[in-house]
Amino acid sequence: MSPPAEQRQALLRALPPVDEVLNDPALAPTFALHPRALRKRAVQDGVARARARILAEGGPGFSPEDVQAALETLTRPRLRRVLNATGTVLHTNLGRAPLAPEALARVQEIGQGYCNLEYDLDEGTRGSRYAPVVALLRELTGAEDALVVNNCAAATLLVLTALGQWREAVVSRGELVEIGGGFRVPDVMRQSGCALVEVGTTNRTRAADYDAACTGRTALLVKVHRSNFAIVGFSQEASVGELAELGRRRGIPVFHDLGSGNLEPLAAEGLSAEQTVRDSVLAGADVVAFSGDKLLGGPQSGIVVGRAEHIARIREHPLNRALRVDKLTVAALEATLALYRDGRADEVPARALLLQDEEALERRALRLQEALGRAGVEGARCLAVEGLVGGGTLPLARPVSWACTVPSATPEDWQERLRRQPLPVVVRVADGQVLLDVRCLSDGDLEEVAAALARTRDVHVSR
Repeated sequence: MSPPAEQRQALLRALPPVDEVLNDPALAPTFALHPRALRKRAVQDGVARARARILAEGGPGFSPEDVQAALETLTRPRLRRVLNATGTVLHTNLGRAPLAPEALARVQEIGQGYCNLEYDLDEGTRGSRYAPVVALLRELTGAEDALVVNNCAAATLLVLTALGQWREAVVSRGELVEIGGGFRVPDVMRQSGCALVEVGTTNRTRAADYDAACTGRTALLVKVHRSNFAIVGFSQEASVGELAELGRRRGIPVFHDLGSGNLEPLAAEGLSAEQTVRDSVLAGADVVAFSGDKLLGGPQSGIVVGRAEHIARIREHPLNRALRVDKLTVAALEATLALYRDGRADEVPARALLLQDEEALERRALRLQEALGRAGVEGARCLAVEGLVGGGTLPLARPVSWACTVPSATPEDWQERLRRQPLPVVVRVADGQVLLDVRCLSDGDLEEVAAALARTRDVHVSR
């Protein structure tokens, strides 16, 4: 029952002035750790927090804990580690691919001092920031040359601008996709100044359709990875090899926006086939663009490989400088690519997570169930589930995983409270239950997940 209006008004009138709280001796030890501007902001936020509570719930009134809570919020980093219990390995909202220890070590080494990012140590002259990764990319993809920008959309924009501006690019209607965040490939392509010529239909496009659309203004034949959806049933598409044959006959280069960045075949239960970059290069694509932070498992980046003459034109375009990557990206990407070169591709975390054995996942789910029981979370049970690869890759894949479910009368509320934990836990809600998929959780994460659920359970019990 809410308190009378008079009591609310009394609590509101009792809210202290900011200067009074700033001079409160009880808060002096806490304030000593922070500059005055931050202290003042915390007091303002603390008083506002108390006012909102009074208006919504009728009280209690202001206390020093409101300021301490506001300080904690203000000083907590906005970019934070979270525990991924969704089962989606390349979760775009959660940062996609986790980096390998070797990549993290290289980032720390390069980030803490100076490096030869654009300095040729052999010649003593200015060098290329791509140099650390070009040889690796040549070896791993079979391409003649390579460069790196900040993501695959940027790579696509750069390729189309450098090779097709003010001319035409022929592309299938069935490949004009929309990727995450509402960004549409046709919009990205139009920003390049390259005119799109759409051919075929949504479900069926043949090489002959591309051929019929070629004119003296055609700069590129374009093939786009469909990313996060698939066309099945009565469908047909022109292969990279067919377009390459047409391109050679017409004297028009073929650009393949491959997207997923798959360097090595992936084989595990529930995974679908995915073309590798080398497959595309060997099939005759003149330029191939792909992501570094999807199936490749490295840092966010857009990689362009292909014939030396085309890569040279792309590298020399002014837009390339605007889209270039920094030293930390180069360091992490070099270390990740080195794992592939050394025959250790399956140690790359994203791949390792996808290739996990179902029995190992079941055992981990059982350990999580035991940890939940020790933490006092009752009713948890284990079951097999289907997950997602995520990141706009392998849309037909349904990797088999295991999870713990926790029954709840208010699962969405529980989901929200888990996000607000000191170490946030991101979960799925299914069939009125909180679902904790263990695919992306390490053995060391299980106790922390259980503790977070126990704290959340206590909140529910108290309510």
